[in-house]
Amino acid sequence: MSVRTYCGDFRSTHLGQQVKLSGWVETNRDHGGVIFLDVRDRSGLVQVVAHPDTAEIHALAHSMRQQDVIEVHGEVIARDAAVVNKKIPTGEIEIKVSNIVVLNRAETPPFSIDDQCNAGEQTRLEYRYLDLRRPVMQRNLMLRHKVTHAARNFLDTLHFMDVETPILNKSTPEGARDYLVPSRVYPGSFYALPQSPQLFKQLLMVAGFDRYYQVARCFRDEDLRADRQPEFTQIDLEMSFVDQDDVMLAAEGLICAMFEAGMNEKLQPPFARMTYAFAMDKYGLDRPDVRFGLEHVDITDLMKDVDFKVFSGPANNGGLVKVMRVPGGADKLSRKQIDNYTKFVSIYGARGLAYIKVNDINDIPNGLQSPIVKNLSEDVLKALMQRCEAENGDLLFFGADSKEVVNNALGYLRVELGKDLGLYDIKENSFVWVVDFPMFEWDADNKRLQALHHPFTSPYMEDLDKLETAPLEMRSQAYDLVWNGTEIGGGSIRIHDSAVQSRVLNALGISEQEANDKFGFLLKALQYGAPPHGGLAFGLDRVLSLMVGAESIRDVIAFPKTQKAADPMAESPSEVSDAQWLELGLRKRRNLTEQTD
Repeated sequence: MSVRTYCGDFRSTHLGQQVKLSGWVETNRDHGGVIFLDVRDRSGLVQVVAHPDTAEIHALAHSMRQQDVIEVHGEVIARDAAVVNKKIPTGEIEIKVSNIVVLNRAETPPFSIDDQCNAGEQTRLEYRYLDLRRPVMQRNLMLRHKVTHAARNFLDTLHFMDVETPILNKSTPEGARDYLVPSRVYPGSFYALPQSPQLFKQLLMVAGFDRYYQVARCFRDEDLRADRQPEFTQIDLEMSFVDQDDVMLAAEGLICAMFEAGMNEKLQPPFARMTYAFAMDKYGLDRPDVRFGLEHVDITDLMKDVDFKVFSGPANNGGLVKVMRVPGGADKLSRKQIDNYTKFVSIYGARGLAYIKVNDINDIPNGLQSPIVKNLSEDVLKALMQRCEAENGDLLFFGADSKEVVNNALGYLRVELGKDLGLYDIKENSFVWVVDFPMFEWDADNKRLQALHHPFTSPYMEDLDKLETAPLEMRSQAYDLVWNGTEIGGGSIRIHDSAVQSRVLNALGISEQEANDKFGFLLKALQYGAPPHGGLAFGLDRVLSLMVGAESIRDVIAFPKTQKAADPMAESPSEVSDAQWLELGLRKRRNLTEQTD
């Protein structure tokens, strides 16, 4: 009995061999009585030939329709030189059929099973099992396997252990909303699906396992975007007896291994580093794309005494005034484009987009073209030109508002200009670590501190004395890895001292009782010899989507949800029976539209 060979594996080295293959019929062509079938499986496709001299087999081949499932027996023969297909790996050979077994007939699919498929995403998700037959989707899922396999192999060389942590957890809502699971055994109580394995991986360090990793499923009930899913996958790791450099070194090696497996490219660590403060000052975002310039320049001090209230107002009231120089932008960008960019920054709260075209740097103010020039003195304009190193032909964009609005507006405008002006090679891969994040940020709505990352992140010990007096000045031992302007992972050194952890929770307005209710098991564990430890997690779905250039992470996930967190194929979420409600001790609420006073 012949052993099955994958369709895409046939080569000229198989010539003369009797073989068996199985797969799906992709095309059926009748060329003067000779039937040619393209048969595909996950490895690729191969051409199968049925001649009229075997009438029964020929008739059966002629009856094949797209997506019929067949088994083919035959001999590997060489194609005529004139019809060799150099576009596919199997293009030098074909299979001369001796027998065809029909394993299953297929209905006409709702869309074409090929890379030119133009079906809407809703339809593709409804028939995901067919969508996954398309070559591009099969390549994406095989790439996912290769990259994950490479990650596991690399971490194994560094003595990491693969340990599974619980899926049914205690709810500790501190970030996104939890997905809750009612308990049948404990009526009125709920489990929560994990937003990350954070607490359990820290407990594994307390337990002495030293180096842990997991390809972890995580769940967050939050508003969705193209790069988010309610359930997603992290490559999660934690290490004991380490500092930031140790974790970042291991993470760089891990990304290099994943990158080589997925993109066949060797990266050159160590990666560049910049502080959070530098990133915000020069790029406006904490995930800067460093493949191109257009760095921001802070001119707040220059604008404090000007008569132009649009600039002097923020400059004197804790706001920020910045300028971004676009070399040659005066000629490259039309007024219409500038108007479009003005609309663009309004998305981020900017109330306008002031600009100056630099026509003649040696003739100030006459050589500067802008409605705002008349509002600024000659001395201020000269200082401005010098500060941002302006040259003839440049275009200067300004932001003046709160720090958050200015950084967001100019930060995202910078990204948009980089793309629109072609300021970088899309094939270039640039990685940078952003470090020294603030420990806390101010939650204006709730009028309290909140952790910028999470409450288990360790501050720098030299900043600890500021915890009760100047917490917003504290830096944390947190680090994010940014690839071409996208944050792909991050982590921190953790607090391993229970007293320090309690102080941090207290600074966040979490009472001792609340802390014990939410994190008591961790606080107790830290009292029993917790080692210094830290870790990191990479968003696997996001990394893979960037590798393949997908517009959405849904294209690298086998069975994703829509942006409304629904699965059109399995029709979930769905109602459950009244018996299940009763069994869980729950009662249905009437639809709000049906309720009356």
